[in-house]
Amino acid sequence: MTAVAEPTTSGRPLRADARRNYERLLSAAREVFREHETDTSLEKIAARAEVGIGTLYRHFPTRLTLLEAVYRDEVDDLATGTEKLLASAEPWEALERYLHLFMSYATTKRALFHELVDAVGRDAELLTHSRQVINGTAEAVLTRAQEAGVARRDVEVSDMIRLVGGCTMMPEASAEQSDRIIAVVLAGLRA
Repeated sequence: MTAVAEPTTSGRPLRADARRNYERLLSAAREVFREHETDTSLEKIAARAEVGIGTLYRHFPTRLTLLEAVYRDEVDDLATGTEKLLASAEPWEALERYLHLFMSYATTKRALFHELVDAVGRDAELLTHSRQVINGTAEAVLTRAQEAGVARRDVEVSDMIRLVGGCTMMPEASAEQSDRIIAVVLAGLRA
């Protein structure tokens, strides 16, 4: 799994205030992209982060660099979250919590994916890396649950990913509906 890359300026780590601004911009962009898809303005993202547009452009010189940073940050969060689950949760609980993590990731991914594919292509390093992380994290959690006898052995990783990923294609789904859908998927996965 991957570690989150620290943003730098000319090879040096960012100052604390610049680091906070970078994190606020990523968080604001993630929220805005989930709410409004990727066609929202960069000014709206800067306002949500409570920074000026110049600060946004210092960290992300182009819209594409911001999209890529949000996408990579989401992938890294999924990898880090999965590592923590595998280290601390029982197999079924880890699977359950992983599906919620993956649903959150996939919701943001849906908003960013098409614009990124159009800009960089399906075989770009970022998208290849994302597929590897998704498959690796899902396999680790599902295999552990299967070996513990709490998840069906006839389910493949791709089945689970497609089920939950498909659920994120509902643009108007509420958090309650997403939770119900994951409960249905989990019921189908239980041994």
